[in-house]
Amino acid sequence: MKQRMLWLDLDGAGKRLRQVLVTGRAFLTLCLCSMLFFVMLGVSAMAHQQGTASPVHSMKGFAAAVSSGFFGDMLEVEMPAFHSSAEIESFNAKQLSAMLVRMLTDINPTDPTSLLAGELPGLSVGDAFLLHSGIGTDTAAGPEDNTPIHSDAGGDVEEPPAATPDSEPSAPPQTDEPISTEEPDGDADKPATGGSKVVFIYHSHNRESYYPVLTDKSKDPNSKTQNITLVGKRLAKQLEQKGVGSQHSDVDYPTAIPDYRWELSYKYSKKTVKEAMASNKELTYFFDLHRDSQTRKYTTVDIKGESYAQVYFIIGHKNPNWEKNEAFASKIHKELERKYPGISRGIWGKTAASGNAEYNQSLAANSVLIEIGGVENTLEESYRTADALAEVIAGIYLDSVQSS
Repeated sequence: MKQRMLWLDLDGAGKRLRQVLVTGRAFLTLCLCSMLFFVMLGVSAMAHQQGTASPVHSMKGFAAAVSSGFFGDMLEVEMPAFHSSAEIESFNAKQLSAMLVRMLTDINPTDPTSLLAGELPGLSVGDAFLLHSGIGTDTAAGPEDNTPIHSDAGGDVEEPPAATPDSEPSAPPQTDEPISTEEPDGDADKPATGGSKVVFIYHSHNRESYYPVLTDKSKDPNSKTQNITLVGKRLAKQLEQKGVGSQHSDVDYPTAIPDYRWELSYKYSKKTVKEAMASNKELTYFFDLHRDSQTRKYTTVDIKGESYAQVYFIIGHKNPNWEKNEAFASKIHKELERKYPGISRGIWGKTAASGNAEYNQSLAANSVLIEIGGVENTLEESYRTADALAEVIAGIYLDSVQSS
């Protein structure tokens, strides 16, 4: 009898133990599943954020991570007419992990310089990608931002670049005198903004110049005095004459900053913008004007018998609110295309893989970087473009004031 009771007790204890084990296993399974769910949710959110920040980012990361044979085979599946000659290779764990890291962090594990690309534009890799095209857009020739040969030098240096068969001849040398324009009626000193300065124009790369402008022929199209700041001054003057109060900064950073480093240009100019915003709360529009590094045939358009320097709009996708800056640039781009067909080469996006990727645009929604002309354009052509920009920007601003 005692043995039977003992057996029953052991059997009951065994059942309770089994129940505890089953319950514990179920609880453990539930915890692991929940943890996995939240991990996947976090990864998905990060991937979505990265995908939103750059329409081509995930595809670029994938293409860079897999072998050419594997990628070519994928293209054959979608495009039967395409035949890849590359031998297909297996998609291994190393390539998969590299792709995931690049998708989630903008860092390419196979290229150590990508760790520094976001903060040191001179080490950047990759290309800009087109967001909005215009009549003048050539997708094969996007914006270029080349490091100066003598980034710490103060002036013009030696001989010009050798001509290439594809390049059109540069325009003749010129002075920095503005082209003649008709003054508008009314008092230019009293704009419609009531004397308030609402537009701020500055230059992160203030010494960017144009070959035809340089007194001494140069391999390096940069100058301490004859540079993009003249175009910024022109734009500010024209905006004032059209009733929009404007403030222009022509700070020469290589002179003003001790131990100046070109790759920190946007750090220096951000301080300039912040100081301007702190001293004037009415500033609304912010324009960082640059000169592109493309040659004349890619940066010039003829409109009604006159040549204009074309413009690129650059949007930094490291800025979490880049869509607002893009919307602002789009207004200017569309109005330019309507009034001056072909003058805009479109709106281009850049990630940390292809530049600074922020360009001070997180400071204000109405902030944009504009490249005006290339190394072989003349100041006259750039001034015409500045006048066109002033006409469009003034119209957009004054319309927004009237509708508010």
